[in-house]
Amino acid sequence: MNTLRLGLVAAGTLALAACGGAEDASDEAMADTVEMPADEAMADVTEEPVADDAAVAGTDDADDAANVRAAEQASTEAAGEAAAAAAADVQAAIDAAEGAAADAEDAVER
Repeated sequence: MNTLRLGLVAAGTLALAACGGAEDASDEAMADTVEMPADEAMADVTEEPVADDAAVAGTDDADDAANVRAAEQASTEAAGEAAAAAAADVQAAIDAAEGAAADAEDAVER
C-alpha cells in the first residue's frame, strides 16, 4: 500500500513538473533547435524569394546529362591513353634491361 501511495505521489509530481512554467496558456511550446537563430534573423523579411531568370535559363537536364557523359568519356579515354603510355614505357624498360643483361652475359663469356 505504501508503494502505491509513493507511486501516485511520484506520478503527480512528475505530471506537475512536465507542465512547465508558462505564464500564458496560449504560448506555444517550441523546442530549442539550431534553427531558432535563423528564424529570428528572418523574422523581419517580408519579401518572397524569386527565381533568377539568368540562372534558370541556362539549365537543361538533358544538356547537363550529355555534358556529364561527354566529360566522363573524355576522362576515361585520357586514363586509357595514359595507361597505354605507361605500359609502353614499362615494356621499353624491360627490353633495355634484357639487352643490358645479354651484353653483360656476353662480356662474362669472353
